[in-house]
Amino acid sequence: MSDVTEWWSTDIIDMAPGQIRLRGHDIQDLIGEVSFAQMIWLMLRGEFPSEGQAALLNHALVAGVDHGPQAPSIATARMAVTCGLSLNGAMASALNMLDDVHGGAGEQAVELYRAIALSGDLGGELDRWQAEVSRFIPGFGHRFHTPSDPRAPRLMELVEEAQVQGILDGTFLGIGRAVETELAARKGKPVTMNIDGATAVIFAELGFDAPLARGLFCLSRSVGILAHAREQQMQGGRNKGPTPPQYRWQYTGLNPLKDT
Repeated sequence: MSDVTEWWSTDIIDMAPGQIRLRGHDIQDLIGEVSFAQMIWLMLRGEFPSEGQAALLNHALVAGVDHGPQAPSIATARMAVTCGLSLNGAMASALNMLDDVHGGAGEQAVELYRAIALSGDLGGELDRWQAEVSRFIPGFGHRFHTPSDPRAPRLMELVEEAQVQGILDGTFLGIGRAVETELAARKGKPVTMNIDGATAVIFAELGFDAPLARGLFCLSRSVGILAHAREQQMQGGRNKGPTPPQYRWQYTGLNPLKDT
């Protein structure tokens, strides 16, 4: 039995017949007493957040739930349903779209903020990021929302309120604001913080590691994914591709009728 019991080890759950204990707390004592945001914190961190910390985490989760069918993850969920997938299959397909380019900017922004906090060299870290990682600074600018992503200013207001209340110290709030100012100076025009930059401020202020920023975003966006997948189920439709069937792609390969 020792070989079996030692195969997996976890601090998260202790379970036996008639018993489910999460991080040392019986599940029946948690049900009806803690919010979902508090439960997420407990599972990830092994302790309960303060009310203010839980509220701020909740704000970030609410802000990222959906961005419409133009978002690849949402479009994937809807297309998957029309291809016959169940809700869980559609959700799995959609969540797998949330990688470095679509869904990864929050994690990347936390990495950048932490690097700036460690070195104290904001300009140098921006230069290093653009030289070594990407010319895009994660968490700033938006291809659709110009001049400003409407979610970010509200989140920053809530972060500022939390700082006044002593819930956080404002280190990463200051860094996020400073990056925004520096980018505007370099570009000669505003490059405003977007949802990823704003939630990264929150996750960093709350002490979450960078990889968890992406995981938390996946939790948030899964709500919109589920809603869209279910809506598509109710609307019906079969094998619905990314564009209406009367539209065709541009073919750029060899054409034997024209090329000699």
